[in-house]
Amino acid sequence: MEMIEKTLERQPIFDGRVIKVHVDKVELPNGHTSTREIVNHPGGVGILALDQNNNVLTVTQYRYAYQQTLLEIPAGKLERGEDPYHAAMRELKEETGASTEKLTPLGHIYPSPGYCDEIIRLYLARNLTWGEMDPDEDEFLDVERVPFHILVDRILTGEITDAKTCVAVLKAKLLLGL
Repeated sequence: MEMIEKTLERQPIFDGRVIKVHVDKVELPNGHTSTREIVNHPGGVGILALDQNNNVLTVTQYRYAYQQTLLEIPAGKLERGEDPYHAAMRELKEETGASTEKLTPLGHIYPSPGYCDEIIRLYLARNLTWGEMDPDEDEFLDVERVPFHILVDRILTGEITDAKTCVAVLKAKLLLGL
């Protein structure tokens, strides 16, 4: 059986600064119909930045949707049409003050494929140089260096739950053998 759902109708609901929302009527593989509520997002990047001592640069920030502060890797939203690699370089500098000559791709993730088309591209940054942070005017961040092995432990115990951080750290663990 083919698993494709065909769009029959689309109703725009919301067109915001970051997301767009629409409701689609779809034809299911068995010929029945259903609805899909979809959030369109331009995508994002996450950067696992390792210093020379294998400490990870992390940012702690308040996440309004969860009503709590979360420890995460530096990350940011893509502008529509923006190259993810360049966005990752920009976000690393803005959020931590760190720069690198080269990013290593760690793949991408679909954070919530049941209702959102967001794709987050993940990168590894090493051989860091240091400068000044330049966060967006609505960003309030605490930057911290966390030993890589401690970050792995905190992910495995469930203390760190941010999806992009968990995936990037565990991929880097396997890739680098740390």
